[in-house]
Amino acid sequence: MAADLRAFMASNVEPDKEFDFEVSKRFKDKDGNIIPWKLRAINSKEDERIRKECTRKVPTGGSKRKQHMPETDINEYLGKMVAACVVFPNLNDQELQDSYAVMGAGELLKTMLRPGEYAELTSKVQEINGFDVSMEDMVDDAKN
Repeated sequence: MAADLRAFMASNVEPDKEFDFEVSKRFKDKDGNIIPWKLRAINSKEDERIRKECTRKVPTGGSKRKQHMPETDINEYLGKMVAACVVFPNLNDQELQDSYAVMGAGELLKTMLRPGEYAELTSKVQEINGFDVSMEDMVDDAKN
């Protein structure tokens, strides 16, 4: 039974959608309603770019040939992935960054959110992107 290859054509694939997520009860509109953030999934190409940005070559111990092994900074990776997935608020808005006295979307997130809020956002972003493992599992994998 041959599959219909047309189902895989870009024009026939269900488009990605944005997700509303209440990151914090602290961000409210003028009527006191919690403002949900808009999140999106990234594609594998974007993920690969982010991983490369967060990977460094570190020397392996005990070798005279100065061999190096790639090591990904998992906290940096997760931070950049989360920032890439936030559609609203615009984390690259200069006025928003200035209001928190930071530069960069990742620094803005870490400054404007409490640790628990940041962890919840990170977890939701991982879920949206199809990761079934928890942040703790990713950290454990990175250590090994």
